[in-house]
Amino acid sequence: MKKFISMLIASGVFWATPVFADALEDKPSSADILAASTPSDWRKLDPENTLYIDLERGRIVIALSSQLAQAHVAQIKALARGGFYDGLSFYRVIDGFVAQGGDAFETREIKNAAKILDAEFDEDLSSAVSFTAVNSDDGYAQVAGFVESLPTGVDKEAGKVWLLHCTGAIAMARNNEKDSASTEFYITLQPQRYLDRNLTVFGRVVQGMEYLQALRRVSPPESEEDDMGETIVAIRVAADMPEEDRVKLEILDSATETFATYVEARRNRPEAFFYYRPDHIDICQIAVPVRAVVQE
Repeated sequence: MKKFISMLIASGVFWATPVFADALEDKPSSADILAASTPSDWRKLDPENTLYIDLERGRIVIALSSQLAQAHVAQIKALARGGFYDGLSFYRVIDGFVAQGGDAFETREIKNAAKILDAEFDEDLSSAVSFTAVNSDDGYAQVAGFVESLPTGVDKEAGKVWLLHCTGAIAMARNNEKDSASTEFYITLQPQRYLDRNLTVFGRVVQGMEYLQALRRVSPPESEEDDMGETIVAIRVAADMPEEDRVKLEILDSATETFATYVEARRNRPEAFFYYRPDHIDICQIAVPVRAVVQE
């Protein structure tokens, strides 16, 4: 073992230096940081960019991006407003992978939406994109961080930005052809980062993930007599719902100093329970806080 370790040192291989308890004395926990937050640290979900997926078992709330993948955001809203998904189902639910929903046999008419979408796997990184970097190693992106509290990757050299396939990411399915997405969508049940920049993510579940995880597992049907999975009662844009029927939520704003402090508290947990702290954080393991609106 000593010889093996010496070989690693000689070859320049090192692991991250852990941070031990004495270095974190008096550091606030993530709970402390949230308790000390102010109303300005939180951002109310915009009803025009909030999607509801209603199942018999409950409602799933999705925050749609207002900066990235805008053609896909417009598509899902147009389909929702046309009632396209009402009565369809989550017909492909693979444990540990995705829940895919829509029109399995592509027989429903597309009325007010595009028949085919151009891919938005990644986009030009401009000053208009409010990207907040998180200092962490990431094997899939040169820099990982957040845009509008949604996990995001950036390639600084190429000047590109894209949303990540963390748990709860919603994206459009496609065929082998790059520009072949249309109506079928999926939501990741666990991180699927190898799909980044291969399909277009346009939002993320912020409430109701438990309803997705509880869906009956089904394989894609080969005929209408097969198990079609659980029914989608309706998909709606929150702005189109009566005020009293909306789920009023706010999310910790990733553009704030409080959010940055919260991330650092998650990187090396100061709570007494933790003895080993690797000084590392996985972008998909940062639980972005969401709560009911505190102030109207």
